Amino acid sequence: MMASRVPPRPRVLLVEDDPISLGFFQAALEPLALRLDCADSVAAALARAIEVRHDLWLIDAHLPDGSGSALLTQLRALHADTPALAHTADAGAEARLLGDGFLQVLIKPLPANELQRQVRAALPERLEALAPVSPAAGGDWDEDAALAALNGQQHHLIALRELFLSELPGTRDAVDSALRQDDEPALRSHLHRLQASCGFVGAARLASAVRELKGDPRSSAARHQFHDAVAALLH
Repeated sequence: MMASRVPPRPRVLLVEDDPISLGFFQAALEPLALRLDCADSVAAALARAIEVRHDLWLIDAHLPDGSGSALLTQLRALHADTPALAHTADAGAEARLLGDGFLQVLIKPLPANELQRQVRAALPERLEALAPVSPAAGGDWDEDAALAALNGQQHHLIALRELFLSELPGTRDAVDSALRQDDEPALRSHLHRLQASCGFVGAARLASAVRELKGDPRSSAARHQFHDAVAALLH
């Protein structure tokens, strides 16, 4: 008698160019035992989608060589019925992204259990046998929020924070350069990515400073607050 065939695990294409956000997604999706393919640009995502068929696309709304919506249009030309979830730190983009054809819009940062819930909902017939994963129960770092976002996985949090801190000086310098040059699109892009990263690693004070700077880039108080928050983390 032949043994019953075990169905393959769902294959997901994750498109994300920010290393911190990518690390969070990988850690948060690990309990679902998905086959995860990662791409950091429109071009890389298209190349991967041509090679293999995916059961779900998780697409960043802002990519270095184009938008997530434009990528979705090109992917739809390959496979018209694949479900797609967008992820972004811009809550104001939700209605537009839904209109562009995404099933749901995930606002970063988000807890790991919410990401898992949305993935399970997009692939109900493929993930129904998997048990849901429950999350674990001021200052520069918000330990409780960071661990809750990662379902209490301390080793993942440590790794993400090390990566975050190694990239923070370069991000600070990029923000300063955009401010000096009065380059609003570049500034918005750098702060957008940093805001999501702060949420994933629990950099509460810096996240607040980023929000203030986004709200009023010309404010000297907001700029000082941003630099003080960065310096506190790098000490």
